[in-house]
Amino acid sequence: MDRGLLFRRVASATNKVMLPVVRSGPGRRLFGGSMAVVTYTGRKSGREVTFPVNYRRSASDEFVIGVMAPDAKTWWRNFTGDGAPIRLRIGAEEYTGHGCAVRSDSGVSVRVSLS
Repeated sequence: MDRGLLFRRVASATNKVMLPVVRSGPGRRLFGGSMAVVTYTGRKSGREVTFPVNYRRSASDEFVIGVMAPDAKTWWRNFTGDGAPIRLRIGAEEYTGHGCAVRSDSGVSVRVSLS
């Protein structure tokens, strides 16, 4: 099996398990506010996509989502160029914003500026 395909299948299965955990009260306490649920509409598919991510807040109106193994993932490419709308659920709060993917020497991140 292709390593990329295997990675995507494992990531998909992990996300399906983690999504309800991150959304739950005990899960929020367990992860200490470092996990969020991202929702966006795919550029090509037009489908709404939702999955958990690790994030950090960089300013009062900005979040940064680091993309681990970006060459094996495709979701962040929805935020290249001018970026795209994105929603973040952190605990009981939902935020709307605009995400832009940034590639640097240290990797890829999606920076979310709140609306």
